[in-house]
Amino acid sequence: MTGGLLVAGTTSDAGKSVLTAGICRWLHRRGVKVAPFKAQNMSNNSAVVVDESGRGGEIGRAQAMQAAACGLAPSVRFNPVLLKPGSDRSSQVVLLGRPVGQVDAANFGAMRDRLREAVSDTLAGLRAEYDVVICEGAGSPAEINLRAGDLVNMGLARAAGLPVVVVGDIDRGGVFAALYGTLALLDEADQALVAGFVVNKFRGDRALLQPGLDALRRLTGRPAYGVLPWHVDLWLDAEDSLAYGRLLGRPAPPRGSEWLRVAVVRLPRISNATDAEALAAEPGVRVRLTVEPAELADADLVVLPGTKSTVDDLAWCRETGLAEAVVAHAGAGRPLLGICGGYQMLAERIHDDVESRRGTVRGLGLLPVDIGFAAEKTLARPAGTAFDGVPVRGYEIHHGQVSRSAPDLPPLIRLPGGAGEGARAGNIFGTHWHGAFESDGFRRAFLGEVARLAGRHGFRVAPDFAFAALRERTLDLLGDLVEEHLDTGALWRLIERGAPAGLPFVPPGAPS
Repeated sequence: MTGGLLVAGTTSDAGKSVLTAGICRWLHRRGVKVAPFKAQNMSNNSAVVVDESGRGGEIGRAQAMQAAACGLAPSVRFNPVLLKPGSDRSSQVVLLGRPVGQVDAANFGAMRDRLREAVSDTLAGLRAEYDVVICEGAGSPAEINLRAGDLVNMGLARAAGLPVVVVGDIDRGGVFAALYGTLALLDEADQALVAGFVVNKFRGDRALLQPGLDALRRLTGRPAYGVLPWHVDLWLDAEDSLAYGRLLGRPAPPRGSEWLRVAVVRLPRISNATDAEALAAEPGVRVRLTVEPAELADADLVVLPGTKSTVDDLAWCRETGLAEAVVAHAGAGRPLLGICGGYQMLAERIHDDVESRRGTVRGLGLLPVDIGFAAEKTLARPAGTAFDGVPVRGYEIHHGQVSRSAPDLPPLIRLPGGAGEGARAGNIFGTHWHGAFESDGFRRAFLGEVARLAGRHGFRVAPDFAFAALRERTLDLLGDLVEEHLDTGALWRLIERGAPAGLPFVPPGAPS
């Protein structure tokens, strides 16, 4: 089998990432050498990959998940362009894993040709190496205000000759209008590549949906390749923190007599919010994301997560009263954890001439450290031990560095050779490492210590729960859903042969 496919969506969070992963896992299980690809992603949830030379790079976390679905190690080639928003108007540009500058709406065009060339060359290389490349679009292909410079949706499909499937989220409502309208807003050449549709997150009797699917086919001349059901167990590796509800995941019953309650502050520029997923997956741990100071009052553990804008989000915490609530929580002797940008907020002083360019600002003063921002970003996948020798691995993505630390402040993690990472001062923990809680032993030791400090003596960790196994079960579930609910024979033909000839034009269409 050879070929490719672009999975587009009616909106962000319509299901592009999970459908792409599901198709990848389905093909991988059939012995197809398959790879994922997203030309350009905009997300602060990223993963660090390390190439053969040991050089670190960043890609969207969804592409790392899709690589796992293919049985592959993640690579910067799977997401050559990553935009990391630092404000409502500007983003850091990560090209083939490394930051190359800041862009806004005014100057993005000046960089677009360079990005387009990297996208084209990278996809061509992947298609020469793999039997099939399953591409994921971004946002919606019907963003006609952006079509002229598009390099991730129909622009990519046209350049690479890819057939396109459009997925819509019926849970949002209006899915038929969204699917039809997406097609009808494309010009004739773009429409010729859109082969059909997939409905995502359906709940109820499929027979009730069928008349709408039949009408959509009559109106567009294109089939629905299937209807994916809503499934309670699909919540890991969210592409965007906005995909989370207030309660994260699906809390399993506690193994002991008490629950552990965790409150994660939903910062405006939250990054790698997926750190909280491994906590939420642990039986008996209830994790909620919040912007309400009052909701920190009854939490056993408060988490300040990563952020793309440490200084700006710290200012927001002060404006909203969350900073005062965090300090009060820590002052009461209850556990507080800062991760990456959240760790930096706990410092006494932060000097930032890189991200916010605000110079020296006052931190929360909960750890006796100072933070300085370096122009070069740290990208690494380190390993160490904590809690008396428990192994832990993580990944680092940050400009901020500890520039001063109290000499008697113990590290949270011990590194090979005797150095330390992060800090612990009684009930207050900080680390620059993302992904550390995916290390089962470290997560259990940390939660056990949190329960002790919080007085939750009836809480018990689950010694038989493995986070990596949960992620693998999720990927298999995605493959199962594709096999059971989509017309895989039609998808197979589409990937091999491309979009059928003679697909009808649906007016009005965008001007060519």
